[in-house]
Order: sequence, then structure tokens, then C-alpha cells
Amino acid sequence: MQTPPAGSVSAPLVSLIRQAIARQDGWLPFDRFMALALYAPGLGYYAAGDRQFGALPASGSDFITAPELTPLFGAALARQVNQALQACGGRELCEFGAGSGALAEQLLSAGLPIDRYTIVDLSGTLRQRQQQRLARFGDRVRWVSELPDAIHGVVVGNEVLDAMPVQLLHFDGARWHERGVVVDGEGFAWQDRPTALRPPVEAPFVPGTVTEVHPQARAFIATLAERLQRGAAFFIDYGFPEAEYYLPQRHGGTLMCHQAHRADPDPLVEVGAKDITAHVDFTGIALAAQDAGLEVVGYTTQAHFLINCGLVDDLAQADVRTRANAQKLLLEHEMGELFKVIGLARGCDASFMQAPLGFLHGDRTHTL
Repeated sequence: MQTPPAGSVSAPLVSLIRQAIARQDGWLPFDRFMALALYAPGLGYYAAGDRQFGALPASGSDFITAPELTPLFGAALARQVNQALQACGGRELCEFGAGSGALAEQLLSAGLPIDRYTIVDLSGTLRQRQQQRLARFGDRVRWVSELPDAIHGVVVGNEVLDAMPVQLLHFDGARWHERGVVVDGEGFAWQDRPTALRPPVEAPFVPGTVTEVHPQARAFIATLAERLQRGAAFFIDYGFPEAEYYLPQRHGGTLMCHQAHRADPDPLVEVGAKDITAHVDFTGIALAAQDAGLEVVGYTTQAHFLINCGLVDDLAQADVRTRANAQKLLLEHEMGELFKVIGLARGCDASFMQAPLGFLHGDRTHTL
């Protein structure tokens, strides 16, 4: 089993995880493993470095997000944010997981009517990168480690939900098992244990199916609902509604790792040196929001959302390179179809609650 080389950023993290496994009688549920691999203070993938985000493999980055691809992403999103601020009466914009700070820079440059831009980020190194990038905006920007107790305004999150730890389930044809991690020599290995956990749908699962359930993402939405007194939230991420997420042909699940702009399916090697993600179950997000008192005001593809928010008009005025990059946000075989946008709200004007700008055409809420 491959392990990180001694002295690498991952070596102390491997030791920490081995200790956690020992404390749990030799078996650690995968969501606990994923949380440590990504977020262990000073050691996890998101806590120990800032190489995650960038435009090209040559930059030393591991992947690119839409705001790094083109500033037109933030310009389009800003129109939806502006409408929500006007309809909901708040003057605060809160971003969860701000990455390189690219989206924050784009939204802060858009002239939105806000008094404060709050960034919730657990990574000290990413926070330093964001502070350098956003220094010109002065004290309008603040950083916190958790969602504020009360929010009156708008919350945005781009590629945040996919990085929340998931539980893994394995169906052997007769019984369901929860998949966990054990120590295997100098590395790690999988081990399954019988469980009462089940996927949220009754589907004809084939023997050998491995899939995910998302209690942490749902808990995050429930916490957001407690804090969002009046306002709206928009989350952009790759994923599916429940009926598509748990299709029999998706028997391998959606768990994936990303490093140096390459994807691989094994989170047990090079721990701490690569991202670990799972696609979002948007039906679960919608149900968690509704159970906690928020309304789902829209759900659509990223392509429809950005077009509704005026991206096509922006393209007509852009140079060739900007136009080529922005089109990747819209094309079905790129990011346009796989990425979705969900809108949640409470206490806003009735006209907004019925038809936010980004969901005017192509709304798919009925598929959730």
C-alpha cells in the first residue's frame, strides 16, 4: 500500500489518523477519516496548504473552479445576489469556503449594496491568501471560523457541499454495511461492518454497490437555516437529485479524489496531498432546508442559472480568451449540466420567492 514519504506534508497526518483508528478499536468510519484527511488543523488537505486552486497544472494547483476560470462567473452571480439583497432587505454577503478569494473579489467588485462581506473558512493558509487578494477592500471583509449566529442577507457557496464528509455504504447483495478504514501495514485499507444505515431511496441496488449518504451536508443546511433570519442562500456544485444519484448503474458511487488536475478513486493513498469529494444529493439538501424552515426557491443547471443571470450578454462584449473560458461554464459536456444551483430563502418579498432571477427559465425543482 502506497504511503506518503517521510517528511512530506502528509506524514504527520497519517500518524494522526492511525491514532484516531486505534482509539476507535481499530476501525474508523469513512466520514471521520475524510474529515481528518481534509480538515485536521494544520495537517489536512484544506488546512495545510493553498495549492488547491489554480488555472493550470503548471501552476502547481490541483483543480480549477468557475471563479478562477473567468470573472464573468462572479459577475453573473452578482446579479442574483443583488436581487436577493433587495428583496430580502439585508446588507451582508456571507461566503462559505472562499477558496483562493477569486469569487469574493468578483462579488466585492460588482458594486453590491452591502456593508460587510463575511468569509467562513477553516483553513488558515487559504485565509492568508484571501486576505492578500482582498486587502484593497479594507474592513468591509471579515473572516470567521463558523457561520454567524444571525444572518440578514445572502449566503453563497461554490463547490462547498461536495467537500463535506460522507458516509460510505456497501451492499453485498443481501445486507448493507458501512465502510470504514483500518490500518494496513504502513498504510490504510477498507473494512466493512454491518449497519442499519440505508440509502434514502428503495432502489434495485446491484450486489457490490458502494454509495454515499450525506448527514454532514444536511446538518450544515439545518444549521444555516437556524442562522439565516431573513435572506437567501445559493449553492453551486456538481451533483444530482436523489432519483439520479442512486440509479442502479451508478453502483460505484461518486467518491473521487483530485490532484494536479487529475482524478483518481482512492482516498486511502497520498492522504492529505489530494482533495476528496462526493457529488451532492440535492434532494437531501432540499429536504433538510424545508425541514428546517427554509423554502426552496429554485433548482437548475449551472448553464441555465448563468444564462438567466445575463452571462450571454457578457460574452458578447468579452475578448476571445474570456469567451472561450466562460463557455466551459455553459457547455453540457463541460460544467453546464453536471453543476447545479439550488436557491433557499426565508422572509423575502413574495415576487422573489416565486421567481428568483437565476431560475426564471429551466427550473428543475420538480425533479428534487
